[in-house]
Amino acid sequence: MKKRVIILGAAGRDFHNFNMVYRNNSNYGVMAFTATQIPNIEGRKYPKELAGKLYPKGIPIYSENELPKLIKKFKIDEAVFSYSDITHEEVMHKASIALANGANFVLLGPNLTMLKSKKPVIAVTAVRTGAGKSPTTRRIANILKNRGKKVVIIRHPMPYGDLKKQIVQRFASKEDLDRHNTTIEEREDYEPHIDNGFVVYSGVDYEKILREAEKETDVILWDGGNNDLPFIKPDLHIVIADPHRAGHELKYHPGETNFRMADIILISKVNDSKKEDIDIILRNAKTSNPKAKIVKINLELFVDNPDSIKGKRVLCLEDGPTLTHGGMSFGAAYKAAKKFTCKSIVDPREYAIGSIKKLFEKYTHLNEILPAMGYDKVQIKELEQTINRSDCDLVVVGTPIDISKIMKINKPSVRVRYETVEVNKDELAKLIRF
Repeated sequence: MKKRVIILGAAGRDFHNFNMVYRNNSNYGVMAFTATQIPNIEGRKYPKELAGKLYPKGIPIYSENELPKLIKKFKIDEAVFSYSDITHEEVMHKASIALANGANFVLLGPNLTMLKSKKPVIAVTAVRTGAGKSPTTRRIANILKNRGKKVVIIRHPMPYGDLKKQIVQRFASKEDLDRHNTTIEEREDYEPHIDNGFVVYSGVDYEKILREAEKETDVILWDGGNNDLPFIKPDLHIVIADPHRAGHELKYHPGETNFRMADIILISKVNDSKKEDIDIILRNAKTSNPKAKIVKINLELFVDNPDSIKGKRVLCLEDGPTLTHGGMSFGAAYKAAKKFTCKSIVDPREYAIGSIKKLFEKYTHLNEILPAMGYDKVQIKELEQTINRSDCDLVVVGTPIDISKIMKINKPSVRVRYETVEVNKDELAKLIRF
């Protein structure tokens, strides 16, 4: 008899695991997906166009809150955990729910879920979201470009819209961002690469995505999401550890797996971290992955007009996922506001409305920073209204996109960004032999 399966996800790894292991496998019947972390992604279907011939009606997607009821309703044999950036303890709570309701709890490994490329692959992943993947991926892309290599970036999925329209997505211009109705989170990860002259692929079906990308590149650069594992088997696996959350490299799933698999461990934010926190990561690396090369990097802060911050009452707008499920209480905007001596930082909570207000109720560690959340047009509008209602002189924008292209802000703003710089000049470049 077919094993009856439910896949626990957050619109990304879950779909990839299905495509790789279950889509054409008649030994299993996937009864449902569940969704969490990202707002408003349940209630959809994984469409028949993606689900394959075994699922002519597609597969429903429910809220993970319904998991116990769904296991009973569908007589589930196996609950397959398929998302990232969650503590080991939380993973085992999910396992306990599945077991208590009679199902097995399953984690799929790299041998089953990693695609193999015909081209060399460099993967950039992390132990936590917000560790510095994006600026590091940009640094590596430029290293390869300067060697005359053609590079295509394949980005971890963020398919939060109409899945049938997101099977394979190619982004080579800002017009492509508009054409695909991208969220703020997607723009944060695609736009800087496009600005630097690189093509980005993303979507839902990574077998198809990979084969398209291979047609126009010498080297594939996997730009990971959260702290997830690569979807494509890397020839060089670079993993970023964060001293601001020292010890998390052994406490979060699947970041610890990345940490143990890494060929190179980058310790980020060295210029802004305590020596004892860096030493924790060094000790954990020596114990868990002694073969890995260790490289220390700085995330250097760049501000378009730093003098504009001095003496101002500022609102700090930051990268959303880093602050929410990433758990950080500050980002680039906050750092810039403090460094360049603002008069004060405005508390955004009293101005927040709608879903933005609910974010502050859920993530109580946030007080002086505003997450740039915009998963749909309604939330983008609520973010815009929150900013415009705020009593401040200046908005310090720590998200890496030009926010003025997607909303109208009624006050001055200044952009801030991080860039990766090795502590020992060109050390990372010397280890990348492509």
